[in-house]
Amino acid sequence: MDKPVTLIIVRMGLLDDWTAGSHTSDAGVTYPTYRKGSGPGVVIIHEVPGIYHHVVAFAEEVVAAGYTVVLPELFGTTGARKNEWTMAKSILKLCVSAEFNCLRRGRTSPVTAWLRSLANALHEEIGGPGVGALGMCATGNFALAMMLEPSVIAPVVAQPSLPFAISRKHGADLNLSPEDLAVVKERAAAGCQVLGLQYRDDFMVGTRFQTLGDELGGAFIPYWFAGKGHSTLTTERQQVAVDKVLEFFADKLTPVG
Repeated sequence: MDKPVTLIIVRMGLLDDWTAGSHTSDAGVTYPTYRKGSGPGVVIIHEVPGIYHHVVAFAEEVVAAGYTVVLPELFGTTGARKNEWTMAKSILKLCVSAEFNCLRRGRTSPVTAWLRSLANALHEEIGGPGVGALGMCATGNFALAMMLEPSVIAPVVAQPSLPFAISRKHGADLNLSPEDLAVVKERAAAGCQVLGLQYRDDFMVGTRFQTLGDELGGAFIPYWFAGKGHSTLTTERQQVAVDKVLEFFADKLTPVG
């Protein structure tokens, strides 16, 4: 009994000033959400193991910069600490879930259809030029898949890690089907830029930034950081990474006039 109670207390303390809710897509898929702030909309998709305190701390910075932030809860136990146990549990869930494409190349993770629906609903409510989308780690490439919707105009990929880089070809894959990649390339050619963040020696990212540069050309804006770190915005946070994200959102999401 003690362990569940502890998790509930941590969860409430972590997000007690965020508004809990949910979103249901037209396909009938529902996930919980947490929302805070005002201004242009931004969807921040958590990394493994879930919505833990470093993810929320980064989201709070985006809120403070003048944005309405929505945190979808896709996996893990919100409020749980990041450690080897919670990491392993989340990765196992990803691997057995049909919603996440962890190993197959040339496939889009199905959960991104729900994320696109969430982005559209946020844009319809708030208005403005569009919404931002930021994925990190296992969800890093999800911001690319969200570009299939014109409402997503400020996609950020932070250390994208799916599919798992178990081979060179896997490490170069963008977690997109050929058809979805074609749409992303069309949007990039039409002017939708993509911001990328990673540690230079992060083996989990593989060569995806090279792939993005090859596929999107000058529309891809990469930033590398020295070393073998991984979580550029959370546990191994780089201030310049946070600054670049906020500058990107300001440039893309600020209403004209």
